[in-house]
Amino acid sequence: MNKTIWVLAMTVSIIGLQSLKSQNMKSIREKAKWMVQEPKTLEEVKEYAIGEWKSISVELRPTEDRTGSGTIQPTYLKRHFKYFEDDKFVGTITLYGDNYGQMPLMEFEFKGDLVWGVEHPIAEGAWKIDYVLNEGFAVTPLNEQTVQMLNTGLPEGMSPFENNVKKDILGKAFPMFHIEEGQIVSDYDLIYFKNGLLFMGAKHVDGTPFDKVENRPHQLQIPLERI
Repeated sequence: MNKTIWVLAMTVSIIGLQSLKSQNMKSIREKAKWMVQEPKTLEEVKEYAIGEWKSISVELRPTEDRTGSGTIQPTYLKRHFKYFEDDKFVGTITLYGDNYGQMPLMEFEFKGDLVWGVEHPIAEGAWKIDYVLNEGFAVTPLNEQTVQMLNTGLPEGMSPFENNVKKDILGKAFPMFHIEEGQIVSDYDLIYFKNGLLFMGAKHVDGTPFDKVENRPHQLQIPLERI
């Protein structure tokens, strides 16, 4: 009886290992397929984008000082983007207070429509794209210091922020972010794929945001990898 149970256990184990090996091989084949594809036309790029993408590691970018001092601040962050078939997207940016992502500060979640434009001159297969934040713009403070900062000069009628609690500020005035009442925020960017990686536009060295068409980026940023 014990021998029979042992044989059954070994059989199940072998089948499990074979299944795991098969899944790993499928994953490798999928990654290889994405690596060799280089979408060029708008339709190819739109189809290739569908799915989830994330930062390879913590990224560094210049950001203008929100107080209007003109000082350029270093910002450490990670990005996570989802693209859907119906020209919709959800983006999440997590800010950190250090180089290695050990001190989370704040998380932004924004979602809405993708507006595809014409080809971008930075590279063959690059396209202009606008992110219209018309379905959600949420802020989540990730420590008490950030809570205090966000609650300083809070717009009238807005309830205070709480640690690790997401608050949607879509359509609400928020002077700290230079957002006016009823304003729908848009980001004027670019998108490009190479070797299975997603490239967006590099931030301007003076920290200028992509909040106007004339501020659309001209270079490529650190890429995202497909999940």
